[in-house]
Amino acid sequence: MSALTRNEAQLRAQLLDVHHYTVDLDLTVGDDTFESATVIRFTARAAGDTFVELKPDVLRSVALDGHPLDPAALDGNRLPLTGLTPGPHELRLDARMRYSRTGEGLHRFTDPADGETYVYTQMFLDDVQRVFPAFDQPDLKAVFEFTVTAPAHWTVLANGITTPIADRPTDGAGIWQSAPTPVISTYLAAFAAGPWHSVRTEHAGLPFGIHCRQSLAPHLDTDAEEILSITTACFDRYQEKFDEPYPFDSYDQAFVPEFNAGAMENPGLVTFRDEFVFRSAVTDTERQRRAMIIAHEMAHMWFGDLVTLAWFDDIWLNESFAEYMGYQTLTEATRFTGTWTEFGMERKPWGYDADQRPSTHPVAPDPDDVPDTASALLNFDGISYAKGASALRQLVAWLGEKDFLAGINTHFARHKFANASLADFVDSLAAHTERDVHAWADIWLRTTGIDTLTPRIEEAPEGWTLTVDRHGSRPHHIAVGVYDHDPVDPHILELRELLDLDVPSRDVVSANGPRPALLVLNDADLTYAKVRLDDTSVETALRGLSGIPDPLTRAVVWNSLRDMVRDGELEPDAYLMTAAAHLHQEQDLAVVQGVLAFARNHVAVRYAAPEERPAALAAITSIARGLLRRTEDGSDPGLRLTAVRTLIDSATQPDTIAAWLADDTVPGGPELDPELRWRILARLAVLGAVGERDIDAALAADPSATGEEGAARCRAALPSAEAKAAAWQRLFHDDTLSNYLFSATAQGFWQPEQADLVQPYVTRFYPDAVALGARRGPAIGEAAGRWAFPAHAVDEINLQAGRACLENPDILPLLRRKLVDQLDDLARALRVRTP
Repeated sequence: MSALTRNEAQLRAQLLDVHHYTVDLDLTVGDDTFESATVIRFTARAAGDTFVELKPDVLRSVALDGHPLDPAALDGNRLPLTGLTPGPHELRLDARMRYSRTGEGLHRFTDPADGETYVYTQMFLDDVQRVFPAFDQPDLKAVFEFTVTAPAHWTVLANGITTPIADRPTDGAGIWQSAPTPVISTYLAAFAAGPWHSVRTEHAGLPFGIHCRQSLAPHLDTDAEEILSITTACFDRYQEKFDEPYPFDSYDQAFVPEFNAGAMENPGLVTFRDEFVFRSAVTDTERQRRAMIIAHEMAHMWFGDLVTLAWFDDIWLNESFAEYMGYQTLTEATRFTGTWTEFGMERKPWGYDADQRPSTHPVAPDPDDVPDTASALLNFDGISYAKGASALRQLVAWLGEKDFLAGINTHFARHKFANASLADFVDSLAAHTERDVHAWADIWLRTTGIDTLTPRIEEAPEGWTLTVDRHGSRPHHIAVGVYDHDPVDPHILELRELLDLDVPSRDVVSANGPRPALLVLNDADLTYAKVRLDDTSVETALRGLSGIPDPLTRAVVWNSLRDMVRDGELEPDAYLMTAAAHLHQEQDLAVVQGVLAFARNHVAVRYAAPEERPAALAAITSIARGLLRRTEDGSDPGLRLTAVRTLIDSATQPDTIAAWLADDTVPGGPELDPELRWRILARLAVLGAVGERDIDAALAADPSATGEEGAARCRAALPSAEAKAAAWQRLFHDDTLSNYLFSATAQGFWQPEQADLVQPYVTRFYPDAVALGARRGPAIGEAAGRWAFPAHAVDEINLQAGRACLENPDILPLLRRKLVDQLDDLARALRVRTP
């Protein structure tokens, strides 16, 4: 299959104006394939040759302007269209297409809980070709209409309002017709079909709906009010912010099974992974995360759907804006007012880490660095999302929100239902400010890497002076927090003043009063930079971090300590000791979860040598037990749930958690729900305290899709040669394994406690992963690089085997990117272990 190049896309956009797709699909012909008949109406601006893309199981017939073309002319995924004359044309294609089990194209899922089947599209980035033929590039927008034949008890959802029709023979099936869309890009066309459970309402004169599979209906009903209230509150806030009204005829949100991403911004039909329909207890931070994704995807209705990138070098125009707007709008419009703390603890480190790897790239890369669709897939990472959103937050701080929103609204007015580039966006901003936004964009969006800001404090007769040393090149508008110890309780820190500072234009600040106990650069987290603490502030932070009054400031300081560990400037043990000293008093759950996640997944698994790991896990377990004691009165169920999860995942002996499983409850609560039961069983499997019969019994008690994934994870985690061989066979040689079952199996396979048992598989991973990616494509290749990588094996043998693998010219680009990142993290862990 040939990836579309940017040059090819530009030439085709010059030649063609695409008007309309009529897509007729029959989903009743079998479990493996479906029928796809498409009519494309377009105009050629001049005489010339081009091609249309599709990836059929069988291409039965093609006709251009009523004249048959030879289906055998299909070359890979390209069907040549030669000798086009200027003027209108009609292309008809009839094909049999194959369902996907990997979350690409038209994914088909049968729910093990009740046997019901569901299908949904995921067309991004070039997977529309797996469903129907298309001139598949974002700047050839068109109108889409779907007619879908489906089992009679199914419902069909699409970008536009869908209605059942009865004027065609059905043979026991139902036929659904979607309303024509406004002009949208090919990758945004979408439909979903199945016996959905739906909750519908009307808001602002539009139909709104949320949908899930039948087996999740009780759980969706429980949260329907919250989901719809978040949806409508964000909708109203966007309508206030944006001059352009919502551009589509309805707003449906479908929670779909085995979805690869968090969600997808299909106009009028947003698809979410259905883990967001919570079957088990979750923390309020997890509810906030779901709410943010709702806000993020709704922002895409304007950023990405109404105005769309012209080519994938500008993916940040979609994702960075939706990320920023999602967090900001959620803060403004809902009860989740602390969203930027969660962003600082969870999302921002994602961007920081990505930006320090060899695979880093600018937020807005040079177009020549995104030459084709295969390379475009590589840039959906912490830079395009978290760094880009951080850059926009800095832009708003520097520019002012009023001018920023004015520029956005000008951008929408100029480019609605069309395509735009970075240059177009900057021009829109420049129309509303005297500041040099072109220069700002060049230095912030066209460069790579992360600046480091370090304070230097010197005593002076009249007080003290602050100089900020900048390692990097970007200007930063920041706040600097100056803190003193409380005179009554020295464990509490009080904000003396908050200084506004431009770096580097005002490098030196003179201040009155004594030298502060704690000085925090980038207080309020308005810029994107690593920040360091002066020596006095380091000591204060280690001793008094929980005494900082604002959770967002605490997040900035925790991230500074995190970065110091990763850079070899702070011992991992010191981080654990600081967590032990302060998490028992921490009031913000996002901070607790972020600190524990870094301690558990990085310090204990990667930065601690094998002989040090038991002590690291014991420290984490001690912290979790302290949190359990703190929450015995039921005052904070989210914190208690976090503590229980941490205790389970960090257990080194089976007794306590096995007793919880046997009693079906944690003393003092909570009772065990499916998520906790599977979590305990997985840890017991690692520790060798359960076997196949226990897993089979658990699956019989929970015969759901989540149960199947839990069982796959547990079986792969069993500490026997037979279990590991069977799991490896499923991962790398069973091409029927779905994307979710693949990931679950991979998550169970590698365990630090089983390093000797799995050691022979470490070097086997690389050739097997390369072969797997070549056979099964980007989604499974990416999953192999993410979940099946032997991250626990922090040693030179693993590192050298991986680096040798990167020399293989046949490696799938998306897998190569994942391996580059994994190997860089591995090398960093080695440096931390042996400074």
